[in-house]
Amino acid sequence: MLRSMYSGISGMKGFQTKLDTIGNNIANVNTYGYKKGRVTFQDMMSQTMSAAQGPTALADGENIRGGLNPSQVGLGSQVGSIDTIHTQGNRQTTNRPLDLALEGDGMFVLGEGTEDLSISTEDDALDLQAVNLSFTRAGNFYLDSDGAIVNGEGKYLIGQNGENGGAGAITIPTDAQSFSIQTDGTVNYIDSTGNTAIAGQIRLAQFSNPSGLQKIGGNAFQNTNNAGVYSLDGEGLASIDDLIAPGQNGTGQTVSGALEMSNVDLAESFTEMITAQRGFQANTRIITTSDEILQELVNLKR
Repeated sequence: MLRSMYSGISGMKGFQTKLDTIGNNIANVNTYGYKKGRVTFQDMMSQTMSAAQGPTALADGENIRGGLNPSQVGLGSQVGSIDTIHTQGNRQTTNRPLDLALEGDGMFVLGEGTEDLSISTEDDALDLQAVNLSFTRAGNFYLDSDGAIVNGEGKYLIGQNGENGGAGAITIPTDAQSFSIQTDGTVNYIDSTGNTAIAGQIRLAQFSNPSGLQKIGGNAFQNTNNAGVYSLDGEGLASIDDLIAPGQNGTGQTVSGALEMSNVDLAESFTEMITAQRGFQANTRIITTSDEILQELVNLKR
């Protein structure tokens, strides 16, 4: 069979994957904190028809024939990578105190599990390695019946619990008159006596390679061995000291009353969709043309 037919099949498979990725980007154009995907391609192994040859020389060192380049036939293309692009999304103002946007790097830390996430003393600080941690840029948070700050799936927002406490959920007393969140992540509230108190401080996780995170759904990411999470001892997130206050160590500040939108550009996505569609169409033409050639070969025998 013709090599071109299999090359066309490989190209069709690659453009199918690209269209899948573009479709997912467009579907999440209004998803808070969503980071778009991108597909890159690479060529497959080439079949060598003739190897490279150096110049042919006589005994006295003079060349009588020049060198030859290798002759190779490509065998198609394949998906090289599917990248997650962590560029900053546009900020949308909502004027809701629990809607938080990050202006810069870093991610909110979410926790769930059987551990007591409401620990508030340094000695009894939450062991972050014992909690199922995930990370997100979507800052639409809510209060549960206990006053803890949670996301739409009920996962706790992890930070410094209390004014000088350890890692844990940030809880606002249910009898608080009002609360506010500062740019450094500090959560203040006015108690029943009219005095201002600190419920805790939001902390962020910082990654040297955010593209190495793995999407797990629900606007959340999971840490991997290639994400390069910041920690004091290099052993991963373990305590409150491994989480960074907003605005420090290269992380962005928190903006209350706003949300970070998806970084999907519709104009770019539709342009990529057109090129992927035409690329898919061109590869189908390769297959039909190869089929016509094979039909001519079969028709040689009447």
